[in-house]
Amino acid sequence: MSAETTRTLNTAVLKPRVTATWIGITGHRVIPSAVLPLVRSELRAQLSGAEGELAALSSLAAGADQLFADIALDHGVSVTAVIPGMDYEAHLGGAEVRSAYRRILRSCAARIHLPAERTHEEAYFAAGRWIVDHCDRLIAVWDGRPARGPGGTGDVVEYARRTGVPVTVVWPPGERRD
Repeated sequence: MSAETTRTLNTAVLKPRVTATWIGITGHRVIPSAVLPLVRSELRAQLSGAEGELAALSSLAAGADQLFADIALDHGVSVTAVIPGMDYEAHLGGAEVRSAYRRILRSCAARIHLPAERTHEEAYFAAGRWIVDHCDRLIAVWDGRPARGPGGTGDVVEYARRTGVPVTVVWPPGERRD
């Protein structure tokens, strides 16, 4: 290496590599109306108070996932949709939920389509694990109770904690979901 090249390398200003902080979401599909204002406020605060660039991961299910994705998009945060490997849209819920899913999906920066699983529960849990495995931190809109079925919010939170991903629980103390 020439002396000039060495001098250039030694005096070069290195630009820090800009990377986003990836925030994943898991949460209940039904959020009681008494809890909804606090959940909205806390999700906004989680996206407003962070330093640097943020990116979001959501499976866009009814409830917490869609609410988080909408708030993220409103804050200019790019959202990546993590689609469970099955006929997902058909099992999201009623027409209003499916319409919101399609609307948010059109605004997503990227889509991750996961391989098909044997059951819907396994597909949901696979999506939750994928989100945990690819985020820097997880927000859980969760009442703290065990999952009602395999792959529910409680299972995803347990997986995140077991794998060392920081979890922020957004839920008022003492409140229960319906």
